[in-house]
Amino acid sequence: MTPPHLTDLPIRALTVDDLRPCADLSEDRGWPREDHKWGLLLAAGSGYGIDAPDGHGLAAACVVTSYGHTHAGPELAAIGMVLVAERYARQGLGRRLMTYICDDLLKGVPLTLHATPYGRPLYEELGFDATGRAEMLRGTFRHDPAAPTPGQGSVAVRPATGEDIPRIVHLDTEVFGTDRTHMITRLPAFADRLLVAEDSRGELVGYAAIWPNMETHVIGPLIARDTAGAQALVTALAAASDRPLRTDIDVRHEELLTWLKERGLDSVAFNAVMTRDIPGLPGDWTRRWAPLTVAAG
Repeated sequence: MTPPHLTDLPIRALTVDDLRPCADLSEDRGWPREDHKWGLLLAAGSGYGIDAPDGHGLAAACVVTSYGHTHAGPELAAIGMVLVAERYARQGLGRRLMTYICDDLLKGVPLTLHATPYGRPLYEELGFDATGRAEMLRGTFRHDPAAPTPGQGSVAVRPATGEDIPRIVHLDTEVFGTDRTHMITRLPAFADRLLVAEDSRGELVGYAAIWPNMETHVIGPLIARDTAGAQALVTALAAASDRPLRTDIDVRHEELLTWLKERGLDSVAFNAVMTRDIPGLPGDWTRRWAPLTVAAG
């Protein structure tokens, strides 16, 4: 029997039971395994994959995280972790999977993704436009002894409690531009530390989390009213970590980027923030400093 062409192979839904094959696929392409992140994405989102015809794991995979669920469908969906096994690369599998996601599964739904320079041409062919840019930073944070400690500046930073979760969800919906309760309510279990920032009246004006990813700690989400608030949250999160930090900052936040680089974080890469069927991301970018993860928008 003639084996099916790669692009004729069926696409199936992935579950949390596929976490190991997904992490194996990441490793196959030279990425970190990122088991912890895959676990969140498969639980809070929807994974799709193509089983390898040789019987060894996945030939391709991606994850879709939908937000703002309505009777007509999601208000926004983020596509991430688009991967094709090295032995099946450049044979149309990535295009096959993305075409299914964009033109069949999510037809008419506003879409977003973070694109590497390698993946950007395919996404442009599929109708995505670059509407923003993010800079990935990584390094060991150097504390400034002369800087005010969190709570001495414009905001007071403290660990979040269970009573803060509804307030965080409310602020996040306002800033992100659509509801992502199903993702934010997972933060206390997913993150190693979740902090809130309040002004002098006790109003919640920001929050941030730090979560483990292989040998690093990732800072995200990072929501703050201004640069000083973002700096206070980062400083407090860094104080609780003994690992190198990683984060992805909107390049329009030039002051924060400069500050982070002065404190030991180096530029690693730039990704294009791309959207389809929407002119740009909703919400208030001036208060949105870093995503939870680029894979989830």
